[in-house]
Amino acid sequence: MTSSPSGLRGFVRDNGLGLFFTLAFVLALVGQAIAGHADFNNQMAADQLQQISFGEYLTTSDFAVDVSENWQSEYLQFFLYIGVTVWLLQRGSPESKELHKAGTESDEDQLVGEHAKEGSPKWARDGGWRRAVYSHSLLLVMGTIFLLSWLVQSITGTAAYNEQRLRQLQAPLSWADYLGAADFWNRTLQNWQSELLAVASMAILSIYLRQRGSPESKPVGAPHGATGVEG
Repeated sequence: MTSSPSGLRGFVRDNGLGLFFTLAFVLALVGQAIAGHADFNNQMAADQLQQISFGEYLTTSDFAVDVSENWQSEYLQFFLYIGVTVWLLQRGSPESKELHKAGTESDEDQLVGEHAKEGSPKWARDGGWRRAVYSHSLLLVMGTIFLLSWLVQSITGTAAYNEQRLRQLQAPLSWADYLGAADFWNRTLQNWQSELLAVASMAILSIYLRQRGSPESKPVGAPHGATGVEG
């Protein structure tokens, strides 16, 4: 029997998925900031206005709205996916629950209350509002982050949009007016449609296609109709 690695090596192995995507996120955010700064200054030069430093760009509404509009669409994707997969099913997809498990399932299936195990979270063993909140905590947090990032997008988007209008000697819009503007909904819907298409593609393509060893795929030899089975 081989022993598990300890120290830094063990930490990296046990947290590899989170570490990889966190590092990839940071690198992508830095790359976006660098490219966005260059593009912003190109626009300023074209308008014969003073260019700004990289540090100044990071505090602009242009950078904030570009970041927040992507965040809100990502968290909307997860919010909807977590919520609708409680009830909606897709035959043959590993992204779906088994066809007989639609709904919130029984306390026994969910290991709550008297069915909780020794290592179950405390609020799963408790009753009342604690269990009710904890039972929906992932959906609540994802939905809250989505709403907050959408709010940030709307506020920073208003500022960025008004900067452009002032350069063109046009009157600025109020926040409420911007919420009904084409610019806001263009920014919003172009991100929503891409996220929703990606989820639909994953749910449907994983019925027929495989990736050996991935928990997002069925085993290579699993029938196309096998539902809720992960490799």
